[in-house]
Amino acid sequence: MNELATLLADVEPVDDRFALLAAERHNGLAKPQGSLGRLEALGARLAAVARACPPPAVEDPALVIAAGDHGVHAQGVSPWPQEITTMMVENFCAGRASANAIAAACGARVAVLDAGVAKPPADHPALSAAGIRGGTRDLSVEPAMTEAECTAALLAGAELAGRMIDTGADLIILGDMGIANTTPSAALIAAFTGEPADRVTGRGTGIDDRTLEVKIAVVAAALARHGADRDPLRTLASLGGLEHAALAGVALAAAARRTPVLVDGVNTVAAALAAAALRPEATGYLIAGHRSVEPGASAGLAHLGLEPLLDLELRLGEGTGALLAVPLVRSAAAVLRSVAGLDELGT
Repeated sequence: MNELATLLADVEPVDDRFALLAAERHNGLAKPQGSLGRLEALGARLAAVARACPPPAVEDPALVIAAGDHGVHAQGVSPWPQEITTMMVENFCAGRASANAIAAACGARVAVLDAGVAKPPADHPALSAAGIRGGTRDLSVEPAMTEAECTAALLAGAELAGRMIDTGADLIILGDMGIANTTPSAALIAAFTGEPADRVTGRGTGIDDRTLEVKIAVVAAALARHGADRDPLRTLASLGGLEHAALAGVALAAAARRTPVLVDGVNTVAAALAAAALRPEATGYLIAGHRSVEPGASAGLAHLGLEPLLDLELRLGEGTGALLAVPLVRSAAAVLRSVAGLDELGT
């Protein structure tokens, strides 16, 4: 707990003075004022995060995929077997998943964290293992994790993020994997936003109407079982997954190191909500890569005050949507660094 307290204390607010400097700089560049639209606001966010104007170039983006399994799978919320989580982790490590293909296309490296996979995947140089437990308990009938387990997952994610930043990562991208993980995501989003279960629970991998009804009922039961307590750590432990906790730790560690964080779909949005609940100052470091078709994602982003950069109707997870936004983040920094000023024209 002392380590977690230290991590939270290390997250300082972004410095909005540099966002104002970035806005002023944009107004003096060789282009009509405001002509780059939301790219200008993104550049200002990067300046506030870095406490520098212009912000540093984004040269080494890194995707962190956290994976875990879920006891709530036993309630029939997903038609897919849990073994797929293990298979996909091994696929990430082999470089053969959608996230790997898109990461390669946008120049991002990939690290994978086994935050709590039921059947441990094979060892691989790209894989780290938290070693906490093999999946959560069934959140609809009991807390998914103890507070100690949740804290361990938070710190495992933070440790991996720290290693990525120590080796040069200057943009952290959140990715996830876990069969049935959109159920705890919906529960977390409902708890942290105050939205009802039926407003934040979606079809995940494409479940049918009957399974969706079951899923909504399970999320509602989990919220009722948990009760009114909204202490961030207790809520995350009660309703979340090990990968949600790990990704919250990734986001907090990146914020503590003044590194921007690209949020992906509904599962990483749930993790971002947990990170922001644990340390509200972390919100300033978050950038919404895209809008997932999952309803909980939009509810969570609205609560965080984040407007997604892309809307491509994606619902895969893995970090794929956030990866596709990497060129926009690179470009937002590049404009502030490289475009000539009006006073330089003709010289």
